[in-house]
Amino acid sequence: MRAFYRTALLVVAASGLTACFNKKEPNYQYFPNMYEAVPYETYSEVSAFPNGKEGQYPAQGSIPRGFTPYEYPNTNEGYEMAKANLKSPLDSASVDLPQGEQLYTIYCAICHGDKGDGKGTLVKREKFLGVPNYKDRQITEGSVFHVITYGLNSMGSHANQLSQEERWQVTSYVLKLRSEL
Repeated sequence: MRAFYRTALLVVAASGLTACFNKKEPNYQYFPNMYEAVPYETYSEVSAFPNGKEGQYPAQGSIPRGFTPYEYPNTNEGYEMAKANLKSPLDSASVDLPQGEQLYTIYCAICHGDKGDGKGTLVKREKFLGVPNYKDRQITEGSVFHVITYGLNSMGSHANQLSQEERWQVTSYVLKLRSEL
């Protein structure tokens, strides 16, 4: 008899729970934004947050962590100042010539040649002409770093491809190549 009451109670409870369900009008949904998120454009005029505090640009004049600003402008005067005054912050222990050689091979040798003689693959195929031989130029570590950072004549800037430390490594390797020519 008890089994009958238990079964009857179970049937009544189950029918009571399912009887309220209506597909045309679904039940109350808790935290609906978890299931149906509202998309927002990052830099749109309509903001999801009060006072438009979402997706703001960095404050003017701010400097990212680990970045050292380069103070010489991209002008002929800036080039001459860098040539005369700019020195490498790397000491002799932190100069890694194998890394400098690897980076030089990737980014520079295609035009300047493996030996720095201005006879890279693109020059041999006459895609670029007038690439200088390092021996023929009066270069310093400041001028090399400045040219790698901003570019000069047909050469573009490599500041986006190489970090500041990597540019100094390449500069050290270029000066080594110049001494061997």
